Amino acid sequence: MCRLMLLALVLLLSACSLTPGMEMKTENNLSQLEVPVMRNGRMVKEKPRIVPITADLIIERENSRLQAVNNLPPVDISKAVYRIGPQDRLQITVWEHPELNDPGGEKILPELAGKVVDENGELYYPYVGNIHVAGKTVSEVRTELTGELSKYFKKVKLDIRVLSFQSHRAAIVGEVKTPGVQSMNETPLTIAEAISRAGGVNPDADMSNVALARDGKVYKIDVLSLYAKGNTTQNLLLKDGDVLYIPDHKDNKVLVMGEVGRQQALQINKGRLSLSQALAEAYGFDLNTARPEEVFVIRPGDMKPEIFQLNAGSPDALILADQFALQAHDTVFVGTAGVTQWSRVLNQILPGSFTSMMSLAATHGM
Repeated sequence: MCRLMLLALVLLLSACSLTPGMEMKTENNLSQLEVPVMRNGRMVKEKPRIVPITADLIIERENSRLQAVNNLPPVDISKAVYRIGPQDRLQITVWEHPELNDPGGEKILPELAGKVVDENGELYYPYVGNIHVAGKTVSEVRTELTGELSKYFKKVKLDIRVLSFQSHRAAIVGEVKTPGVQSMNETPLTIAEAISRAGGVNPDADMSNVALARDGKVYKIDVLSLYAKGNTTQNLLLKDGDVLYIPDHKDNKVLVMGEVGRQQALQINKGRLSLSQALAEAYGFDLNTARPEEVFVIRPGDMKPEIFQLNAGSPDALILADQFALQAHDTVFVGTAGVTQWSRVLNQILPGSFTSMMSLAATHGM
């Protein structure tokens, strides 16, 4: 029997690598696994650093998030007033001078009525010739044209209106009812207005991660906070050439693995899922096998992987867990207690006979 026990121990010591299940291996606060990382525009291999989840980390991350949210393009109030541009069609009416107005009057088809601003932003008008109108408001063009016609006519009274808005457009795509290109008119085209014109969003829309592409940059817009909390700073005024993308939330999932009540993938709803919520959804730690000191959050990032560790050995650490926000594609991993790993190895090496062998040894006083 002694020989059998000795043999079991020898096999055990030589089979540590056979531990069933996964284990997070670390060394000097670094992962033992090298992963691809983007550094200075090129791919390299690195061991990600394991960062403890502390109050300082949460404060730093939250301040960075708020800075990113507030780092939006400035709102140009002057853009709220429509400015004429190429391909716009203008209707100019001069009272008491029908010869200056559109020939044919109401018989002209709407799409042929008025005068079109050319590609150079100029408009031809009798007696005046070419007048540059691009970038000007209707009021400014009215004043200028009135001044020019007053050189030939007395008491000029005229009216200008835009018949067809063609020069300024923005696209709204993704999870909306009617995606496409929208023309801008006298009503300022804000993000909320664009979504409304598109028929609203689909049920799968992720309103907290709307992307605005402008001038070669992409801005993250939290439209959910606009609707739910009245955060008007997110209701940006769109400009010509903008692309507004409404993503879906189907891919916004967090994996919970390791020694938890139930391993599963969790959906991030309404833009937020904390570490404590994820653990609760997974029915908490497995009290028989979990090592609460080893709660890891593995974040792949955009070729910038990060690993965070929470020591949840004390219940008050769950305050930090509640304040630590998870992101899409995060993996929460709860480590295994050492005694559980020991037991699993023994059961793997000596299945079914380990318990009886120990009982027999106890009977013989060994």
